[in-house]
This record gives sequence, structure tokens and C-alpha cells, in this order.
Amino acid sequence: MMVDTGAPSVVAERVRELCRQFKLPTLAAETVGRFRDAGHADALAILLEVMEQEAEDRRIRRVDRLRRASKLPAGKTWDTFEHDRAPIQLRQQLDRLGEGDFVDHGVNVLAFGMPGTGKTHAMCAIGHRLVESSRSVLFIPAYRLVQDMLAAKRDLELPRMLRKLDNFDLLVIDDLGYLPQGAEESEVLFTLIAERYERRSLGVTSNLVFSEWEKVFANPMATAAAIDRIVHHSVILEFDLPSYRTNAAQNRQTDNESDRQK
Repeated sequence: MMVDTGAPSVVAERVRELCRQFKLPTLAAETVGRFRDAGHADALAILLEVMEQEAEDRRIRRVDRLRRASKLPAGKTWDTFEHDRAPIQLRQQLDRLGEGDFVDHGVNVLAFGMPGTGKTHAMCAIGHRLVESSRSVLFIPAYRLVQDMLAAKRDLELPRMLRKLDNFDLLVIDDLGYLPQGAEESEVLFTLIAERYERRSLGVTSNLVFSEWEKVFANPMATAAAIDRIVHHSVILEFDLPSYRTNAAQNRQTDNESDRQK
């Protein structure tokens, strides 16, 4: 192919880039040269406009598919999270995580706090931001994940389930430790943590600090091994905040009392 001289290099290169993105290698190799040789180099700009529209349409469709597959609660987004309630350090951590780079390095995100402090909302908000950047996320309560894994193990399908979960850039396990786990439950949960270690990111919300994780895993050795793997590459978010639900209830009560006094 001859050197491109009939169209601005930036247009020509973008056409080639989009062809490669669309997995059309022959078009990537031939389009610019064929247009130039036919004396239609100026038309490459129009072609590029159409290709950019196709790229955006594909992005929107992919984001829609990823959002449906993520099972993220629709209302717990970045915009609906009350960032002003969080301390400045926590807000800064969330802003960095919202950029999504942590999943490229298999970094885990661990959110600790009492019920109602916003840890699940924050983790879901990060998940929605990742989906918007075309990354794959799965949100699942811990009890449901464990039960699904136990059923898969019983049916000799656990390796297949683990491979399926491995397709997600971020796996959000909500309310880890909310229910006590037996030996079988602890085993499958540890298997998942070990499988994703240093390769895929986990997001975990829990109202149990690490010193209480023996309630999650069957014995001290398993507890220590799980904590070691999950903390090795991680960001820890501490939600030392009053309960949002309690505050909302108190505000409603105050409003009702004010209305009665009028």
C-alpha cells in the first residue's frame, strides 16, 4: 500500500483504528488506499463520521448489556450517592476508584461499616461507573453466592461456575459475614477468593472487621489465609458514619412533629 497523502493523516489513522476495533482487518488494510487511488480521499471524512456513529452505538449497546448482566441495583448510582456525607478521605478514595484503573491490576475493594452507612451504595456506584466504561461487573449478596456455589459443587459444576465468574472484571460480594458460615460454605468461599487472587478484583461489603472474620470462615487458619489474600492488593474503605436510614427516619419524625405544631 502506498503512503497516505490524499487524506489528513489523523482521519486516515482513525478509520484504520475503527476498522481494527470492529475486527475488520482487510478493511483496515485496504480502505484508505482504495479511496485515495479512486480519487475519493475527501470522502474519508464522511466515512469516518459514519464509523464513529457505529462505534458509539456499539458502546451504548454494550453498556446496556453489561448493566443488565451486572445485577447492580438501578437506584444505587454514582449520582444518587450522597458524597457530602462521607469524610474527605473517603470521598477521595471513591473518586479514584470511580476511574476504574484498579481492576486492571486485580486490586480488591473492601468496604466496612455498620448497616445503613452507605457502603453497599458506594460499592454499587463504583460498579455502575465501571459499567459505563464498558467493564464487566457482577453484584451478588454473599448468602446467594455461597448457596449457588454449593449447588454447583454438588452438581460437579463448581469449576465451570468459577470460570464464568472469572469473566467479570469486578465481583461485588455484598454483606459478607451477615450470616454465619459452616465448613462447606467457608470452603467454597475461600476457593473463590484464592481463584481470583492477583488476577481479578473483588468488592466486599461487611459489617465485620477482620478480627471477627472467624464468623465467616470455619477455622483460624482459613480465616488468616483468606484475609492475607484479599488484603494483599486492596483498598479499604471505612464507613464510620451514622446510619442513613436512621437519620432519614429521625428527619421524618421531626418533620411530622413540626407539621403537628403548625
